[in-house]
Amino acid sequence: MNRKYVVNFLQFCFGVLIFLVRCSHSIEPMTIGAAIGAASVGISYFKGQTYCRLYECCDDRSIPANVQALHQSLQKKLYGQHIAVQHIISALSAHFNSQVKSRKPLVFSFHGEPGTGKSFVADQIVQALYLQGSNSAYVVKYMGRADFAQAELVGTYRERIYREVHNRLSSCPRSLFIFDEVDKMPSGVFDTLKSLLDYNGLADGTDITQAIFIFLSNNGGTQIAEHLGNSMKGGKLREDIRLSDYESLLQRAAYNMDGGLKKTSLIEAYVIDHYIPFLPLEKAHVLKCVEAEFQRWEKTPDRNIINDILSSMSYDRIHALFVSSGCKTLEKKVAMAIN
Repeated sequence: MNRKYVVNFLQFCFGVLIFLVRCSHSIEPMTIGAAIGAASVGISYFKGQTYCRLYECCDDRSIPANVQALHQSLQKKLYGQHIAVQHIISALSAHFNSQVKSRKPLVFSFHGEPGTGKSFVADQIVQALYLQGSNSAYVVKYMGRADFAQAELVGTYRERIYREVHNRLSSCPRSLFIFDEVDKMPSGVFDTLKSLLDYNGLADGTDITQAIFIFLSNNGGTQIAEHLGNSMKGGKLREDIRLSDYESLLQRAAYNMDGGLKKTSLIEAYVIDHYIPFLPLEKAHVLKCVEAEFQRWEKTPDRNIINDILSSMSYDRIHALFVSSGCKTLEKKVAMAIN
């Protein structure tokens, strides 16, 4: 059954409804009510059994929200980020818990230096929650430098964000919004979002409680690295570092540093649920990234090439523990080395 046929049939059904309404003056009220009700149920059933089996709909088939698959993927493919894995999985599991209805959207703010996995994790979330992944009509991604580059247009950007987010939520309450490069956005760009992210909801009845928002920023990355380095040199194991060590630090960094979250009402009103630190990577983590790239190319890891790549890496100047670029440039380095 092709899409055109399904759409035409649905249009026919709605046409029948309109006809019944127009003729309602000559039909008993109870009869017309029953007819409209039956037609509505029929249309809903038909759509669920045909159109939504073939094309994306805002339902459980198209949005399976497979948090378990996400957990397995992150454990296998993400290195050195035990805090992120633990708290992202817990937050998503709670958000999708059918026994406890959420009263507001789920809002994450990911922080860390480039190459630590922020964008990777956001992409993994999209792939696990939506059947069509990044091609889903219910996933919206904004890039700071591309979408909101000019500070003098911040008023226009506010209106655009509010309008587009509201329209998407009206279409599908289970939409996901990703704002990348938040540190490259002008201050104040998110201020109109507060009403869409808070507990109060919207007067027009739009369901905002099922949505997810993810903000990605490099802000706070230096502070994370400094705190982790000091902790490790003080004898604390990396695996013993907890989210509580970083939450207030990241909240202050996001609020005070230049970027889209600077002095924002989103932070003042406490609508961001989780500030997630992405820890800087050590040599052992980068080694795993290199080996994973070889596997992606279906090649046996070449120790000479790996050693050459690792020796070309630079480390942070303060502690000399963390690879400055994380795993960010490894894909191209490996590709060049094996071709």
